Amino acid sequence: MKKARVLVLAGYGLNCDYETEYAFELAGAEAKRVHINSLIRREVSLHDFHILVFVGGFSWGDDHGAGVLQAVRLKANIGDELLRFVQDGRLILGICNGFQALVNTGLLPGFDGDYSTRSVALTANDSGNFRDDWVHLRANAQSPCVFTRGISGLDLPIRHGEGKFYAAGPVIQKLLKNQQVALTYAMEDGTPAMGRHPENPNGSVADIAGICDPTGRVFGLMPHPEAYSHPTNHPLWTRAKQSLKRQGKTMPEGLPPGVRILENAVKEAEKTIL
Repeated sequence: MKKARVLVLAGYGLNCDYETEYAFELAGAEAKRVHINSLIRREVSLHDFHILVFVGGFSWGDDHGAGVLQAVRLKANIGDELLRFVQDGRLILGICNGFQALVNTGLLPGFDGDYSTRSVALTANDSGNFRDDWVHLRANAQSPCVFTRGISGLDLPIRHGEGKFYAAGPVIQKLLKNQQVALTYAMEDGTPAMGRHPENPNGSVADIAGICDPTGRVFGLMPHPEAYSHPTNHPLWTRAKQSLKRQGKTMPEGLPPGVRILENAVKEAEKTIL
């Protein structure tokens, strides 16, 4: 079987491209880092790929707001191609700064097939500080999100200063009604964070950590799945190892939860490869 091809955006201020490329390869894909200018100049064709990834970092220094310049540059130069990519049933993932870019382009939330209108925002954390931590997350089993299939809960790292998900009340209600809220911040036992800090690290409305479009094929989240590509990435891995050892067990094999999110996308994309 041919491998799913993943385009990982690279460019000014983006700093998670190598990790994302590596994690997608662990997930079974053929991943390639592509500079944003190569897409704009048509040196690389977006439609040679099955999955497009907007990665984390600080694109253009976030000078006009997180993800704003990246969104404007892509929308102005290859906006039609991005829309066709979505219409063709390809997959798009936005991680942290990439999530911010997706909402600024209007590719999320994609209500009623509209992938151009901005209706949600990711704004400054309530704490006023940049947060570098790990969080507990709950996945919505009712969501159409391709990326979170078969996942109930997981831990992932965050590192952002503008991660508060915000929208007008009717927009939040529509996201919840449509089951487009795919991931929420949670307590250690999996119960909702209910806005409590630091479990909800940024003050996101309704504890929203990640949303998808109505098809489940466009997904954005503030936590970093690519940064949990090995069990030893987790800050409590030594404690978990010793606890299992005392029970006569060993660390579980298989892909870490972060890579499983990417693997779900790869498997979905492979269904369309002839």
